[in-house]
Amino acid sequence: MESRGEHYVYMLKCKDGSFYTGYTTNVAERFIKHQQGKGAKYTRGRTPLVLVYQQQYESKRDAMQAEYAIKQLTRDEKLKFVKEGAVIDVATKQLQ
Repeated sequence: MESRGEHYVYMLKCKDGSFYTGYTTNVAERFIKHQQGKGAKYTRGRTPLVLVYQQQYESKRDAMQAEYAIKQLTRDEKLKFVKEGAVIDVATKQLQ
C-alpha cells in the first residue's frame, strides 16, 4: 500500500532559464541531488537551480498526474503558472 501525503511535484528554474518538473517523496533531498549534478540528466550542467514550485499530494497517482499536466504546458503557461502562485488547477485542466 502506498504511503499517503508524502508525494510531491516540484519545478526548478535552471541557470539557462528553462524549467524542469519532477516527482519525489522528499523535495529537499531531491533538490540537493540536482544541485550536485546527480539528479535528472536534464539538470546536469544547468546549475545553479532555483526551486520555484512544490506541491504535496495525498497519492502518488495524483502527483504523477499533476507532473504530467505541468509538463504539457507551454513555456509561457509555465511562467504564468509560477507567477500566479502555481495554482495546480491551471495544469490539471490540461488532463480533461
